[in-house]
Amino acid sequence: MRIHFLTLLSLGLSTFAVMAFPKDLLSKSDDWFKSAEAEKAISCVLTWQSEVGSWPKNQDNTRKEFSGERAALHGTFDNGSTTDELRFLARAFRVTGDKRCESAFLLGLDHIFKAQYANGGWPQYFPLSKDYQRHITFNDDAMVRLMTFLREVTTLDDYAFVDAQRRSAAGSALQRGINCTLKCQVKIGNELTVWCAQHDEITLAPAKARAFELASLSGSESGGILCFLMSLENPSPEIISSVKAGVKWFDSVKLSGIRIDVVDGDRRVVSDANAVPIWARFYDLETRQPFFCGRDSVKKSSIAEIEAERRNGYAWYGNWGNSVANAYAKWPQR
Repeated sequence: MRIHFLTLLSLGLSTFAVMAFPKDLLSKSDDWFKSAEAEKAISCVLTWQSEVGSWPKNQDNTRKEFSGERAALHGTFDNGSTTDELRFLARAFRVTGDKRCESAFLLGLDHIFKAQYANGGWPQYFPLSKDYQRHITFNDDAMVRLMTFLREVTTLDDYAFVDAQRRSAAGSALQRGINCTLKCQVKIGNELTVWCAQHDEITLAPAKARAFELASLSGSESGGILCFLMSLENPSPEIISSVKAGVKWFDSVKLSGIRIDVVDGDRRVVSDANAVPIWARFYDLETRQPFFCGRDSVKKSSIAEIEAERRNGYAWYGNWGNSVANAYAKWPQR
């Protein structure tokens, strides 16, 4: 059986497709938020909040309550966790006036403030771990999600209940995050390029995460960062320079003449002169060539060279550059 891999990505197929997350409920009407079903979802989400104000990832937390010890909950900013729950509770409080939602929201917002490094970055977990999760985390758009959320807190009506001091703090935290993002952009020689999926929390240098996630130039995370920077109003000269350099880099490393197929459950690179350009997840910091890596942490030049479990269990290619190009085409500062 042959399935086009990029078609799978566009369909958004996921192992979590049957689960219900707070973000899935934000499209509901205000009337729904007043319903018994919403009351159940709100109560469930509240039980999953950790003592410090965050939520764990990949939990079906709108349909079942957490029944364990609250101290055992370890929240994160990964995979949209915490920010999505806070959006949900802010909406619920605006519609229902349920004070539980207000209290939980403010605890979570304060947690985001506390988790931010002085240099403006955020780790994946807070309190800090001793592992790679303490790095400034762009991986899976964690930094972008946090900055987008803070911008919403400062501008949207759903957050009008937030006191002026916290809304001002959200704006300041957002600006520090933007400044940190600009400082993390990798410069090779005199040329700005893009970003690694995570950067050292002290030196800001590209950093390794899991065994197969070596320090690199990231096609995936850099796309999200550039689209976020282009969404900012009145961008500074530094932001404009950053975006233009990133767009140039994406154009220089696009991969033409290949497509990714899935044959009998195995991903393969297939030559195709008519294929649309795609981008690799990781590019070498020195050669700027795509590389692939298994759990042995050894760089390979093709996905065929790494073990099947990693070859088929990770997003090695994607259309990330298309989103960048589309946003740039509409960007007034281009």
